Amino acid sequence: MDIFDSVYRSTPPWDIGRPQKAFVELARAGEITGSVLDIGCGTGDHVLFFAGEGHEVLGIDTASLAIRKAREKAAKRGLQAQFFVGNALELSALNRTFDTVIDSGLFHTLSDEDRPALAESLAAVLAPGGRYFMLCFNEQNPGEYPLPRRITQDEIQDAFRDGWVINYIRPAVFENSIQADGHHAWLASISRPMQG
Repeated sequence: MDIFDSVYRSTPPWDIGRPQKAFVELARAGEITGSVLDIGCGTGDHVLFFAGEGHEVLGIDTASLAIRKAREKAAKRGLQAQFFVGNALELSALNRTFDTVIDSGLFHTLSDEDRPALAESLAAVLAPGGRYFMLCFNEQNPGEYPLPRRITQDEIQDAFRDGWVINYIRPAVFENSIQADGHHAWLASISRPMQG
């Protein structure tokens, strides 16, 4: 059983019943284009939002209970979206590419060793010129508890140093059900260069 399956027996603090404002704003700004893959999609709020915006969308998560809840939400709302149990470090198994990949809170759960594996995995599914948008906790959050980790801009740049273009890393808010003001976060836009 995936460790997150037990978390989804109740409602985890990051499952706020709607997409993060940072991703809604990206959509409104026209930055989310074409087909969309959500890695670590949880119960599917981002996937369903982008489906409602007319995108072809696929969500994956290692937690089978979260995927079941996501499929139930999609059916209730009458939205066309696909959800699969899957590992973000093994995206080549999807056997397809996407124009956009989004990550709401996955990167900051990864170990140092898994970060390059994620970059390699993303390279297998992101079309040339496609963009990866990551929302992760940053180092400005107070507290001493170990998880989720606080990520620095340098750590993002290190993970995507080879074969990627970092368009921007800017301050954002990671909304949750515990803190009214949310967590300090980075929103990063990272591209796969066009080939040739």
